[in-house]
Amino acid sequence: MTSSKMLDPDADEAAATSPGEPLRLAVLTASVRADRIGRTLTDWAAGRADATGAVVDLIDLAECPLPSDDLLQPGGGPRSSIAERVERADGYVIVTPEYNHSYPATLKRAIDWHYAEWMFKAATVLSYGAQGGLLATEHLRGVFAELHVVTTRRAVGLRAPWEDVDEGEFVPPPGVDKAFDEALGELAWWADVLRSARRERPFQR
Repeated sequence: MTSSKMLDPDADEAAATSPGEPLRLAVLTASVRADRIGRTLTDWAAGRADATGAVVDLIDLAECPLPSDDLLQPGGGPRSSIAERVERADGYVIVTPEYNHSYPATLKRAIDWHYAEWMFKAATVLSYGAQGGLLATEHLRGVFAELHVVTTRRAVGLRAPWEDVDEGEFVPPPGVDKAFDEALGELAWWADVLRSARRERPFQR
Protein backbone atom coordinates (compact mmCIF):
# COMPACT_ATOMS: atom_id res chain seq x y z
CA MET A 1 0.00 0.00 0.00
CA THR A 2 1.32 3.42 -0.89
CA SER A 3 0.00 6.86 0.02
CA SER A 4 1.31 10.37 0.42
CA LYS A 5 0.00 10.28 3.99
CA MET A 6 1.69 7.03 4.98
CA LEU A 7 4.28 7.59 7.67
CA ASP A 8 7.97 7.50 7.02
CA PRO A 9 9.29 5.91 10.27
CA ASP A 10 12.43 8.05 9.91
CA ALA A 11 10.56 11.35 9.43
CA ASP A 12 11.77 14.40 11.33
CA GLU A 13 10.37 14.39 14.86
CA ALA A 14 9.48 18.07 14.49
CA ALA A 15 6.62 17.06 12.24
CA ALA A 16 4.98 15.39 15.23
CA THR A 17 4.78 18.63 17.19
CA SER A 18 3.57 21.11 14.56
CA PRO A 19 0.23 22.73 15.42
CA GLY A 20 -2.72 21.51 13.38
CA GLU A 21 -0.95 18.42 12.06
CA PRO A 22 -3.01 15.33 11.19
CA LEU A 23 -3.38 12.53 13.68
CA ARG A 24 -0.79 9.79 13.58
CA LEU A 25 -2.26 6.29 13.72
CA ALA A 26 -0.22 3.11 14.05
CA VAL A 27 -1.97 0.09 12.53
CA LEU A 28 -0.43 -2.98 14.13
CA THR A 29 -0.80 -6.56 12.94
CA ALA A 30 -0.43 -9.12 15.72
CA SER A 31 -0.17 -12.42 13.88
CA VAL A 32 3.28 -13.61 12.85
CA ARG A 33 2.31 -17.01 11.47
CA ALA A 34 3.78 -17.96 8.12
CA ASP A 35 0.34 -18.70 6.67
CA ARG A 36 -1.73 -15.79 7.94
CA ILE A 37 -4.52 -13.49 6.89
CA GLY A 38 -3.55 -10.85 9.40
CA ARG A 39 -1.38 -8.82 7.05
CA THR A 40 -4.12 -8.80 4.41
CA LEU A 41 -6.59 -7.45 6.97
CA THR A 42 -4.04 -4.94 8.22
CA ASP A 43 -3.48 -3.60 4.72
CA TRP A 44 -7.24 -3.12 4.39
CA ALA A 45 -7.50 -1.44 7.80
CA ALA A 46 -4.55 0.84 7.02
CA GLY A 47 -6.24 1.89 3.79
CA ARG A 48 -9.43 2.82 5.64
CA ALA A 49 -7.42 4.75 8.23
CA ASP A 50 -5.43 6.52 5.53
CA ALA A 51 -8.67 7.69 3.90
CA THR A 52 -9.52 9.65 7.07
CA GLY A 53 -6.57 11.97 6.48
CA ALA A 54 -4.47 10.50 9.28
CA VAL A 55 -0.78 9.75 8.88
CA VAL A 56 -0.65 5.97 8.99
CA ASP A 57 2.24 3.77 10.11
CA LEU A 58 1.78 0.05 9.48
CA ILE A 59 3.64 -1.98 12.10
CA ASP A 60 3.89 -5.68 11.24
CA LEU A 61 5.18 -7.62 14.24
CA ALA A 62 6.45 -10.33 11.90
CA GLU A 63 8.93 -7.76 10.58
CA CYS A 64 9.83 -6.17 13.92
CA PRO A 65 11.73 -8.53 16.23
CA LEU A 66 11.85 -7.52 19.88
CA PRO A 67 14.81 -7.92 22.25
CA SER A 68 15.20 -11.04 24.34
CA ASP A 69 12.73 -11.24 27.22
CA ASP A 70 15.53 -11.70 29.73
CA LEU A 71 16.21 -7.98 29.25
CA LEU A 72 12.63 -6.98 30.05
CA GLN A 73 12.18 -4.72 33.06
CA PRO A 74 9.06 -3.55 34.92
CA GLY A 75 7.58 -0.76 32.87
CA GLY A 76 9.40 -1.81 29.69
CA GLY A 77 13.03 -2.47 28.88
CA PRO A 78 15.70 -1.39 26.38
CA ARG A 79 14.41 0.59 23.42
CA SER A 80 12.98 -1.77 20.84
CA SER A 81 13.04 -1.38 17.07
CA ILE A 82 9.48 -0.04 17.14
CA ALA A 83 9.58 2.02 20.36
CA GLU A 84 9.83 5.35 18.55
CA ARG A 85 6.96 4.43 16.22
CA VAL A 86 4.72 3.38 19.12
CA GLU A 87 5.64 6.57 20.97
CA ARG A 88 5.01 8.84 18.00
CA ALA A 89 1.48 7.54 17.35
CA ASP A 90 -1.56 9.37 18.71
CA GLY A 91 -3.70 6.26 18.42
CA TYR A 92 -3.62 2.62 17.48
CA VAL A 93 -5.57 0.16 15.39
CA ILE A 94 -4.81 -3.33 16.64
CA VAL A 95 -5.49 -6.09 14.11
CA THR A 96 -5.48 -9.36 16.00
CA PRO A 97 -6.71 -12.93 15.74
CA GLU A 98 -8.23 -14.78 18.65
CA TYR A 99 -6.11 -17.69 19.84
CA ASN A 100 -7.59 -19.91 22.56
CA HIS A 101 -10.04 -17.23 23.73
CA SER A 102 -7.45 -14.44 23.84
CA TYR A 103 -4.93 -12.59 21.69
CA PRO A 104 -1.49 -13.86 20.56
CA ALA A 105 1.58 -13.91 22.77
CA THR A 106 3.38 -11.88 20.10
CA LEU A 107 1.04 -8.98 20.76
CA LYS A 108 1.43 -9.27 24.53
CA ARG A 109 5.21 -9.12 24.13
CA ALA A 110 4.90 -5.99 21.98
CA ILE A 111 2.68 -4.39 24.60
CA ASP A 112 4.92 -5.35 27.53
CA TRP A 113 8.10 -4.16 25.84
CA HIS A 114 6.75 -0.61 25.88
CA TYR A 115 5.21 1.39 28.68
CA ALA A 116 5.37 5.17 28.56
CA GLU A 117 5.11 4.95 24.76
CA TRP A 118 1.49 3.75 25.03
CA MET A 119 0.31 6.04 27.79
CA PHE A 120 -2.67 8.40 27.40
CA LYS A 121 -3.36 7.36 23.83
CA ALA A 122 -6.42 5.73 22.22
CA ALA A 123 -6.88 2.35 20.52
CA THR A 124 -9.49 0.44 18.60
CA VAL A 125 -9.41 -3.27 17.80
CA LEU A 126 -10.14 -5.15 14.60
CA SER A 127 -10.35 -8.78 15.69
CA TYR A 128 -10.94 -11.89 13.66
CA GLY A 129 -11.54 -15.58 14.07
CA ALA A 130 -14.03 -18.36 13.50
CA GLN A 131 -16.54 -16.45 15.65
CA GLY A 132 -15.22 -12.93 15.17
CA GLY A 133 -12.41 -12.91 17.73
CA LEU A 134 -14.19 -10.62 20.18
CA LEU A 135 -12.70 -12.32 23.24
CA ALA A 136 -9.30 -11.06 22.08
CA THR A 137 -10.76 -7.55 22.08
CA GLU A 138 -12.18 -7.89 25.57
CA HIS A 139 -8.89 -9.16 26.97
CA LEU A 140 -7.05 -6.25 25.39
CA ARG A 141 -9.33 -3.72 27.09
CA GLY A 142 -8.10 -4.70 30.54
CA VAL A 143 -4.45 -4.75 29.52
CA PHE A 144 -4.63 -1.36 27.82
CA ALA A 145 -6.45 0.17 30.78
CA GLU A 146 -3.38 -0.63 32.90
CA LEU A 147 -1.33 1.41 30.42
CA HIS A 148 -3.73 4.40 30.48
CA VAL A 149 -4.90 3.60 26.94
CA VAL A 150 -8.53 4.35 26.14
CA THR A 151 -10.10 1.63 24.00
CA THR A 152 -13.04 2.64 21.88
CA ARG A 153 -16.50 1.34 22.66
CA ARG A 154 -16.88 0.55 18.98
CA ALA A 155 -14.83 -2.43 17.83
CA VAL A 156 -15.18 -4.70 14.84
CA GLY A 157 -14.96 -8.49 14.83
CA LEU A 158 -14.56 -10.31 11.52
CA ARG A 159 -16.05 -13.78 11.38
CA ALA A 160 -14.06 -16.18 9.17
CA PRO A 161 -12.57 -13.36 7.05
CA TRP A 162 -10.47 -15.85 5.08
CA GLU A 163 -13.70 -16.58 3.22
CA ASP A 164 -13.80 -12.95 2.06
CA VAL A 165 -10.44 -12.75 0.30
CA ASP A 166 -10.34 -12.29 -3.46
CA GLU A 167 -7.04 -12.19 -5.36
CA GLY A 168 -5.13 -11.51 -2.16
CA GLU A 169 -7.31 -8.63 -0.97
CA PHE A 170 -9.95 -8.53 1.75
CA VAL A 171 -13.43 -7.83 0.38
CA PRO A 172 -15.52 -6.89 3.41
CA PRO A 173 -19.04 -8.24 3.76
CA PRO A 174 -21.90 -5.70 3.74
CA GLY A 175 -21.80 -3.36 6.70
CA VAL A 176 -18.18 -3.97 7.69
CA ASP A 177 -16.83 -0.85 5.97
CA LYS A 178 -19.37 1.34 7.77
CA ALA A 179 -18.80 -0.32 11.16
CA PHE A 180 -15.04 0.03 10.91
CA ASP A 181 -15.24 3.63 9.73
CA GLU A 182 -17.41 4.40 12.76
CA ALA A 183 -14.79 2.82 15.01
CA LEU A 184 -12.13 4.93 13.30
CA GLY A 185 -14.23 8.02 13.86
CA GLU A 186 -14.44 7.31 17.58
CA LEU A 187 -10.72 6.55 17.66
CA ALA A 188 -9.94 9.87 15.98
CA TRP A 189 -12.06 11.77 18.52
CA TRP A 190 -10.32 10.17 21.50
CA ALA A 191 -6.89 10.46 19.91
CA ASP A 192 -7.38 14.17 19.27
CA VAL A 193 -8.71 14.86 22.77
CA LEU A 194 -5.89 12.94 24.43
CA ARG A 195 -3.22 14.53 22.25
CA SER A 196 -4.43 17.96 23.33
CA ALA A 197 -4.49 16.88 26.97
CA ARG A 198 -0.96 15.45 26.80
CA ARG A 199 0.33 18.75 25.51
CA GLU A 200 -1.71 21.24 27.49
CA ARG A 201 -2.06 19.55 30.87
CA PRO A 202 0.06 16.41 31.08
CA PHE A 203 -0.89 13.90 33.75
CA GLN A 204 1.28 14.12 36.86
CA ARG A 205 2.48 10.57 37.48
